[in-house]
Amino acid sequence: MDFRIHVHNTVADIGREAWDACASSSGDPFLSFDFLDACEASGSAVPAQGWAGRHLSLRDEAGHVLGVMPLWLKGHSQGEYVFDHSWADAYQRAGGRYYPKLLSAVPFTPVTGPRFLAHPDAGADTVRQALLQGAIALTERLGVSSLHVNFPTGDDWTAMGAAGLLQRQDMQYVWRNGGYATFDDFLSALSSSRRKTIRRERREAQAGLDIRVLTGADIMEAHWDAFFAFYMDTGERKWGRPYLTRDFFTRLGATMADRIALVMAFRDGVAIAGALNLIGRDALYGRQWGALEEVPFLHFELCYYQAVEFAIARGLSRVEAGAQGEHKIARGYLPSPVYSAHFIADPALRDPVARYLDGERPAVEAEIAVMTDELSPFRRGG
Repeated sequence: MDFRIHVHNTVADIGREAWDACASSSGDPFLSFDFLDACEASGSAVPAQGWAGRHLSLRDEAGHVLGVMPLWLKGHSQGEYVFDHSWADAYQRAGGRYYPKLLSAVPFTPVTGPRFLAHPDAGADTVRQALLQGAIALTERLGVSSLHVNFPTGDDWTAMGAAGLLQRQDMQYVWRNGGYATFDDFLSALSSSRRKTIRRERREAQAGLDIRVLTGADIMEAHWDAFFAFYMDTGERKWGRPYLTRDFFTRLGATMADRIALVMAFRDGVAIAGALNLIGRDALYGRQWGALEEVPFLHFELCYYQAVEFAIARGLSRVEAGAQGEHKIARGYLPSPVYSAHFIADPALRDPVARYLDGERPAVEAEIAVMTDELSPFRRGG
């Protein structure tokens, strides 16, 4: 069959029906048309912010979409959570031009998911191979330094390694549901000291507060107003430039309310803190959080413990709480590998990066094993 690759500046150019026909089987809310369109249409992921869409569609001779790939021409490395700043600095000191580069990822979202999205009637391996070849060809045609695929599935990562891309490994912290019926069932799997600590943290965090988990029609614009204030406060303190606009949250609420779990804490009827989660087919994904009042352990309560309770109630298999944070281990979130793959055009950069990654991967694997063995809060043999 004769395949053709098309390049699109926005996901709207491809259209909801064609995009979701390829993406919906993943069950990943971040790969949905509505989420990606909200990123673009809200002005959050747009050329002026260093995110220029170059999304790919794979079409047959009749023009039917067989696969799609989220792809961006990036003018920086912000909002990615796979850190290549040192590569950029080294290359630019040597006289190279690292930016712009191509990136396949979900903006501002360190969540593992497929990056080569195939229509159910198309062969997944064929679609992946064609889209990867198309992305590499676009890298070469544009004359940019590199192509990066962040947070792919293990299968995609393995296939890209076989195709010659450089493979990188890192870790995140994931809570996994051991078939618990209640939060107390989860606590019973922990050591006695950890059970006591978590119960104390929850008591202190909840004291004097009304904590609610809002989803669907219960989420109002006033909740988004409050949450955006939390988000802006946290963003300005932590990294100086929050990425998401206020309009992004309105769009998210309008199109994806049933896939949102918004945890809000109120004191005397006034919202003081919140945590945003998206609901996948079999996982809860923790995203942004913020607070306008310092309350001991409230971050743990809203982001970790409430997420665990929600996942247990919904029968979800895991909670993915985002990037970084060794403190999550003590709350039952254990280290788990995450991946990225990299095509670097210039051997002068590719070769030293390859050597670095050859040493980094086993070091990360060893760190995951040590942390799981030495820091796990779960009872031995439990």
